[in-house]
Amino acid sequence: MKTFSGMRRAMVAAAALLLAASAGHAADIKERTLRFAFQSAKDHPIGVGAQKFADLVSQKSGGKISVKLFPNGTLGGDLQVVSALQGGVVDLTALSSGLLSGQVKEFVLFDLPFQFNNGREADAVVDGPIGRKLGEKLVDKGLVPLGYWELGFRNLTNSRHPVAKADDFKGLKIRVVQSPIYIDLFNILGANAVPMPFPEVYSALETKAVDGQENPLKSIELSKFYEVQPYLSLTRHIYSPLSILIGRKAWDKLSPDEQQIIRQAAAESQAYQRQFARAEDAKSLDVLKKSMKVAELPPAEVAKVRERIKPVVEKYAKDVGEPLMSELNAELAKVRGSGK
Repeated sequence: MKTFSGMRRAMVAAAALLLAASAGHAADIKERTLRFAFQSAKDHPIGVGAQKFADLVSQKSGGKISVKLFPNGTLGGDLQVVSALQGGVVDLTALSSGLLSGQVKEFVLFDLPFQFNNGREADAVVDGPIGRKLGEKLVDKGLVPLGYWELGFRNLTNSRHPVAKADDFKGLKIRVVQSPIYIDLFNILGANAVPMPFPEVYSALETKAVDGQENPLKSIELSKFYEVQPYLSLTRHIYSPLSILIGRKAWDKLSPDEQQIIRQAAAESQAYQRQFARAEDAKSLDVLKKSMKVAELPPAEVAKVRERIKPVVEKYAKDVGEPLMSELNAELAKVRGSGK
């Protein structure tokens, strides 16, 4: 019995060693730190999403992989950060998806004005075949897509007068993101569009270098634009999904197990971040109403704006291409028809 008992203990010990070796092989995770740069503050939905992602990566890697956050544009503007990802200087970012049109022209699809009526429609597009197709095109540009968060619907603020009619855009000097479609959009409405990195916006508004800017409500609140902008117009002119990206150089250094951790963390943070962003949007409007005069474009004025911007939509729809535009319109029709 003693011999049998000894053999059994030896077999159990051997099995344990084999399992440990197998587990060790399956979990090829190294100690490493990934740099995640973004333009907003840490308490913005982008920062909250980034922190959730960082926490999930740490948890899933047993604390071996650390994601260090660099908020407030400390590592440069969006376009600088994209270049840094491609060069391997920065590892991760989350930025308005339309800004990627400089890398893959079809990404301008996300910045076509008045394209989405609500977040549900946007989710169906970014989470479906269209979002995947566009993401795959980035890999050859040195960027690996991990999913989409939400920035939200963009609205206009300014320091000169309420914008409640299509003609009210005329003459306003408006800061816009560094993307051609934004410049063309506001110029055709009679404004003077000024492209500028986000970290420079508050100072430009304060010194009256520009009259106004356009951003989702949470960005307007947290950036305290209400201190230098008395007028808010709920134009909801563009919906901005956020692309979560890791640089190809950083990605290729990761083992398959590490890559799986990153993908799982991105997927789990996606649902969390979107829910948080949508809840915060409503809260921000309540806050801004206390400090700003809020106006909305009536349906008749929205129709006028849509008519005036048709040349811009048609111009950039050509970059998207007829097949993809048809696919987009079919997807939107399906979502709207479902009523869900």
